[in-house]
Amino acid sequence: MAALPSKWKDLRAVVFRHFESTLIVLIIFGVLLITLLVYYKYAFLNFFFLPVILAGYYLGKRQAVLTACLCVLLFVLYDVFSRAVIHTFPPPSLDEILSTATWAGFLILTAAMIGAIHEERESKLRNLERAYVGLLEVMLRYLEVADERSPRSVRLAQLAGRIAAAMDLPTFEKENIKSAALLLEAGDLKSNIPLYANLSAFVTAGVRPLGDDLSHRDQVLVQTTALLLKDIGPILSNYFYHYVEDPNILDKDLSTVPAASSVVALADLYDRVTEGLPLGRWTGHVRSVQDIHRLSGRAFPALAVRALSEVAPLPE
Repeated sequence: MAALPSKWKDLRAVVFRHFESTLIVLIIFGVLLITLLVYYKYAFLNFFFLPVILAGYYLGKRQAVLTACLCVLLFVLYDVFSRAVIHTFPPPSLDEILSTATWAGFLILTAAMIGAIHEERESKLRNLERAYVGLLEVMLRYLEVADERSPRSVRLAQLAGRIAAAMDLPTFEKENIKSAALLLEAGDLKSNIPLYANLSAFVTAGVRPLGDDLSHRDQVLVQTTALLLKDIGPILSNYFYHYVEDPNILDKDLSTVPAASSVVALADLYDRVTEGLPLGRWTGHVRSVQDIHRLSGRAFPALAVRALSEVAPLPE
């Protein structure tokens, strides 16, 4: 008895390894079975929905549509052969032609729909997996020990938090700014922004991507992380739009730029200048901390620059 589960697993592994071949064998077997055992063939046409649904669920839209077309082609060839060559049946009536055409249309439509749902689900799961990788990168940055100084992501978070506190921003907004600054260095920001949104949407919608074996503590942790990403996502997206993509890097309409995004950008620029890091789009415009202060009211809100001068005084 103990050998049965192992044999079943081996059989299942073989079936999934050769899934397309298994489908073709199933379809041909179905055609032969219907041909030999069933007189009124049209009553069993719905059998072909089984391999089509399986193909859509496991292989995607393209393979499912091809499977549906194969089913239709095999049945039509058999029908033509049995009527025109061996004369087993009389010529088809109009009702039979309409029934066959309707069945073929719905079979192909079912294949396309199931396949599209499968591909959408796979795409969401891939995005979710990439989002978790981004979160793992953040966790790894906390564990960095090779540099005697604080990791850059931690320095940014601490500086942005001090600027936000000096601006007398609410506590929850200050914490969101610190979290956004921490995520700024977690991989490619342009790719990560939609991934964070996907992760937040997955979890807050009640999806359990990690299965049903999560402990209560882990569930609370995942939910909290998702809610946090939901709050800091707009901060990062506005930072990217106004301070990375916007061609007007110096003189901005600050009324359109969220203060939280400006604080993150200000902390990032200050750290780059003081640590001698590449300045990116600021090259040629900013060379020192004094140059940053001259951007008050232009690229950054005056209140944020004033707060920076309080928490990080100008070097003498």
